[in-house]
Amino acid sequence: MQPVLIKNVSKILYREDLVEAKDLKQIFRNMRNLLAGNFVGTTRDERLAEQLIFLLFCKIEDEIDRESKDPVFFQLNYPEESSIQVRIFNLFDRLKTKYGSIFEPSDNLIVDEKSMKAIVELIQDFEITKASRDVIGDAFEVFIGPSLRGNKGQFFTPKNVAQTMIEILDPKLGERFIDPACGTGGFLVVGLLNQAKEEEKTDIHGKLKSDRFFGIDKDCFLAKITRLYLAILGLKENVVFCENSLNSPEDWKPEVFDGVLMNSFDIVCTNPPFGAKIAIKSKKTLKNYNLGHKWKRNPNGSWTESKTLHEKQPPQILFIERCLSLLKTGGRMGIILPDGVFGNPSDRYILQYLLQQVKILAVISCSHLTFLPHTHTKTSLLFIEKNNPPMDYSFFMAIAESVGHDKNGKPLYLMDKKGDCILNEDGEKIINDDFPKIVQKYRKFKAESLNHISHLGFSFNSSQIINYILIPEFYNPEITQRLGLLKEDYNYQLQRIGDLVKDGIIQISRGHEIGSKFYGTGEIPFVRTSDLINWEINIDPKKRVSQEVFKQYEEKQDIKKGDILLVSDGTFLIGKTAMVTEKDTQIIIQSHLKKIRVLKKDLFDEFVLLWALNTDIVQDQIKSKTFIQSTISTLGNRLMDLILPIPHESGKLKAISQEIREIIQEKMRLRDRIRNTSKILEI
Repeated sequence: MQPVLIKNVSKILYREDLVEAKDLKQIFRNMRNLLAGNFVGTTRDERLAEQLIFLLFCKIEDEIDRESKDPVFFQLNYPEESSIQVRIFNLFDRLKTKYGSIFEPSDNLIVDEKSMKAIVELIQDFEITKASRDVIGDAFEVFIGPSLRGNKGQFFTPKNVAQTMIEILDPKLGERFIDPACGTGGFLVVGLLNQAKEEEKTDIHGKLKSDRFFGIDKDCFLAKITRLYLAILGLKENVVFCENSLNSPEDWKPEVFDGVLMNSFDIVCTNPPFGAKIAIKSKKTLKNYNLGHKWKRNPNGSWTESKTLHEKQPPQILFIERCLSLLKTGGRMGIILPDGVFGNPSDRYILQYLLQQVKILAVISCSHLTFLPHTHTKTSLLFIEKNNPPMDYSFFMAIAESVGHDKNGKPLYLMDKKGDCILNEDGEKIINDDFPKIVQKYRKFKAESLNHISHLGFSFNSSQIINYILIPEFYNPEITQRLGLLKEDYNYQLQRIGDLVKDGIIQISRGHEIGSKFYGTGEIPFVRTSDLINWEINIDPKKRVSQEVFKQYEEKQDIKKGDILLVSDGTFLIGKTAMVTEKDTQIIIQSHLKKIRVLKKDLFDEFVLLWALNTDIVQDQIKSKTFIQSTISTLGNRLMDLILPIPHESGKLKAISQEIREIIQEKMRLRDRIRNTSKILEI
């Protein structure tokens, strides 16, 4: 697909003529495609990215340096007769002179004039410095390609997330700020611009005067680009260092060791690289961290650090400790972490370690869409203050369900009931983004005026933390409110599944993994999570095994008519259910499925149970109690904490039971018709 060029045949562009770009990423994609197709000399992603970012910096410098009535250099129709290539080369030479300590002698623009014209025509009309997203972060994501990002665990922070974190941390004038995994400097840029706006610390060109913001990144290319970007914005040149933050400070380069002192920063804000594929294996590194050691669980549920090192540890875990060591007492930290840290049973020593030495300020759960289209990893934002915590205190929790974009990274707008976009007073579409609402709620919480409680913001006491679980969905007050409404206003019994098991009313067991070597050996269905569809078991499962394998598991699994199967592990299928009929008793079920059987029918029968498990309130509880453990989502033993709404009124119970029974019977009849029709067609 050819890039769409913006035609501006004769008009001279002045600084005041530049307009906001609605979709910079698409413009950047067009730039990259154009240069990759026409540029002679290199096809390497990093080299192409370097040239494109150099051009982008020329554009940014031109915007910053021009007065509103000045013609911009970065245009095709500049009034002087010099060629566009000469003008841009001159802009770049000015950059190199102005920021000589950042550039290498070998740094040069080598873009030919034809490509230069095409790229200038693509972006000349747009005001890059007023873009709503982090320009360099967006450009880097597009220009560098997914291969370089993915294998280093780098997924750059969306601007709205960075803005939220900075507004909650609220850097004050004079406070020292650091991002020890700064990438393209998104947090530094947002922090600087916010401070400049609030404190009016800009000169007539908008150049920042603050020099108390620092960044570190082990990727020297990223560090160089960030250093230049911040220098253009007005920050002094030597505050972004190429170094591995996780190494011992004694091993840092002298300028880093002298400039970045432990226990000296008021604010740490970071999105560290994370993932098991880039785990830290160096014993030299691991031994310097409490969290680099294994922790043993005590009988009382607490954890004790051992002298044994982990064989490897994901970098985000060590970054938690490194960030704490950078903070001074009373300092504040904001960090993005995968949800496993907040809920995995095997990771709860991490939260114990934190809770013993910090005061939690806020935890904000992010939708799995937040970092898409690059990764669907579910994350949360953690904010803490480095201080000995009081015995009991309140902190803020929130759940961001809408994050401003869809799974493809495209803007997501607020819609009315007719499906039309809602417009603001200026006639612009309103982005569907929960983060600004959450910031407002947090400010009300801080001012002790948070009256309306919802998933967008609620107060929570540290003494209410269960088993070191710190996931906001787990404590969602809206679910508690709805359950209370069912009990008080609609006369429902609220039955906890764990209590029903304890009282012998229901029984729960799980399936088994039989091994792929047995697949295809016979006609007995091996039922997996994807085989549960609309309350029934797929009549044509993909995996079938032999009668001999079935006999090995028949007694262990004890599948009977009326049993309910529930998906307890997986990605998007957790909570799906199916009822076993007389046609399904010869099956083997996967270990990701739970089998639930009603033993005593005094309270309800299997049909009422199937209905209860599929009510909105129970399905929402399931979502709230589903955690990511390693690479898979799991409901785990939190199944026992689900609250089932059971009608008190016997007539309503009978009506529900009869309705669900008839649905299951009708499904069985339809299955028979499908099978019979297939046989007729074969004849």
